[in-house]
Parts: sequence; structure tokens; C-alpha cells
Amino acid sequence: MSENINKVDVSKLTFEQLKKIRTYLQKLIDNGGSDLHVKANGIIRARINGKIVPFSGSIYAKEEAMTLAKEMLRGRYPEFIENKEVDFVYQFDEGNRFRVNIFFQTDGPSAVFRVIPMIIPTIDEMKYPEAIRTFTNETRGLVLVTGATGSGKSTTLAAMIHEINVNKKCHIITIEDPIEFIHKDKGCIINQRSVGQDTLTFQRALRAALREDPDIILVGEMRDRETVELALHAADTGHLVFSTLHTIDAKETINRIIGMFPVDEQNRIRMALAGVLKGVISQRLIPTIDDKRAAAFEILVKTPTIEKLINENRDYEIRDAIEKGREHYKSQSFDQHILDIYNSGIITKEKAKDYATSASDLELKMSGLNSGKASEHNGESNNGGSNNGKLSTVDEDIFDLK
Repeated sequence: MSENINKVDVSKLTFEQLKKIRTYLQKLIDNGGSDLHVKANGIIRARINGKIVPFSGSIYAKEEAMTLAKEMLRGRYPEFIENKEVDFVYQFDEGNRFRVNIFFQTDGPSAVFRVIPMIIPTIDEMKYPEAIRTFTNETRGLVLVTGATGSGKSTTLAAMIHEINVNKKCHIITIEDPIEFIHKDKGCIINQRSVGQDTLTFQRALRAALREDPDIILVGEMRDRETVELALHAADTGHLVFSTLHTIDAKETINRIIGMFPVDEQNRIRMALAGVLKGVISQRLIPTIDDKRAAAFEILVKTPTIEKLINENRDYEIRDAIEKGREHYKSQSFDQHILDIYNSGIITKEKAKDYATSASDLELKMSGLNSGKASEHNGESNNGGSNNGKLSTVDEDIFDLK
């Protein structure tokens, strides 16, 4: 009965609210913003260059927000009422798409629209560290991309899948919620599955993928133990698996995965992870002097030393091992890369310290008290540790996705 009450009669909708929001979406695009925030009983705001700014001077009423939800969701409106939140992709025009989450809050519905670039960026265009390209040449194992929401994980994954698509001939299956970047078949067959639309859950799709002759599996996010276990199994049985986690660096990524499991299973998971892990790419976007964003990367490349540290529960030594492997393995810690960015004049000393893993250690290197080590880091950077000596500054609407 309640489902019938919540059904939307599309013929009675005027779509006036959607037209109104489209004007704000166009304004967001014109200003190079990344997110539009529509809140019932609040003003409409946008995120531009990392800062929330007002877009409207009047309150958006609860009734208007409810109508907007009906106009955007139509047949999925009962799902919104039942689950209290819905994710979907909104095609604004031929050149612009948005990832949308509509959810209830105390004053009524709210919606967040995030820009999804239509053109997939390449590794070269983004000036990523060369180690990221190296991961695309792996044939099996697990590669994780981590960082806070909005740090650019989706963009990095898309660039790596594009690199493989252009240069290899294989079968790629992606499982995403929702699908952001659309990949067209080039050298590869790419099947993209959206959770909720093309499959019911990450777990079901991942189990099915093992029977679908994949070479590469992209799991949009490892949210729970079952997904982690299936991903580890897939990586161990001859597949290359890419996925993401909301963790701040490589060390925490390893701890988070192992910590998802009961204590009596953690040694087994630790050994499995040590065996299949190929690398961890962690990223942060740092505000620059010219109000853009500089991408800082910590890159763990699995070496015999790293594998031993994971196996022996010596995670506290991982950052030192990453830094020592910079010249030979192209690994790098956040602080090494942030020091490079600071020395290039792109960011202030204060921002460098704010985003460093160890602000005190970084300040010592900046002051020259650790100059031998700092110059060694800079020399290693020019030997392939970070962008072959190049540093990129990116607009948030290009890089700030997930």
C-alpha cells in the first residue's frame, strides 16, 4: 500500500525544480567547480577550488526539494523513500555528467552533484609518477588506490584502465557504484557493471566475475570483509585486481584490511595480503599558491622487504622502507613528494606541513638541518621517483572525484 502511495505519476510533473537546478549546475560548470550542494531549508552552495561558496541568496524549501527528488528519480522515488538515500548518474548534456547522491536529513531531502569529466585523463596528461604506469604492466595481484573522499581516486583508476585499454589486449570487468568514467573498447573488452542497475551487490558481481574470463577486475570500493576476501582470492588466482579504500596512507591501508577480520583470522589475511599485494597508491590534494590543487602521492611498491614487514606485523617500518626504495623501486612517501612540491614553489610551507605525514620531520628537511637527506631525496626524484622531475597542478573539477 505504502509503495503505491510513494509512486510518482510522471505525467503530473512539471520539472520546474529540475530546470532551476540545471541553471545552478551550469553555473558550477562555468566556474570550474566540483560539487553542487542542494539542501532543503538551506541556500544552494557549491565547492570551487576546495571551498564551499554560496550560489543562491534564497532558501530552497523542503517542498521544492521533495519535488526535485521526484523529478530526478521518477520510478526510483519509492526506493528513495524506503532506503533514505539513492546514488545515480545524471547526464546534464553531451559534455557533462554528474554523480548524484540524494538523501534525507533533518530538514528534508538534500542532494550533492559531483562533476564527472567525460574525457578520461591519461597518465601522461596528469603527470603521474612513473610507478603508476608500472602497475598497469602487472599481470596478477592487487593494486589499491587510497585517499580521502575527493582526493582523486576515481581519476587515477580511470587513467590506469585507459592505459591498459590502449596498450594491451585483455578482458576488463569493472564493478562500480555508480559508474563514473565510461570506457570504450580499444585493445581490450571492457564490461562495466553498476551496482543496483547491472548487479545487486559488489560481492555477487565479484563472484560472478571469476566465471566471466577476466584478466583484470576493478572493484570500485572494498567496503566489507567479504569483498576483501573475494578480491584477495581473485588476485591469488591469476587476476590483476584494482580497488580503492578510504585510508590516509599505505601503512593504514594494510592495517585497515587486516583489521576488518576477527583476530583469529588476521594472520591468514596478513599472509594472503603480503603475497598478492603489488602496490598502494595513496593521494592527497594540497591547496596551491594560485588557488588550485597539487596532487601529492605516497606510492608503496611491493618488494621482498615490504612483503617481509607485512608478514611479520612490522607495519610501523613500512614508511622507512618506502623512502629507502625510492631510487631503485620508484616508491615514495608523502613527505618525500610534498618536499618536492614545496621546493618547486607550488605550495606554501604551512600547507606542506599541514598535509605531511610528519610535519616535524618535514620542517627539519625544509630548514636544511637534514639537508643531506633532503638533497638525496631531490636527486632520487629526478631519477624517476616523482614525475621524472615534473610536478602537476590540477583544477579540482578535473581531479577531485572520489
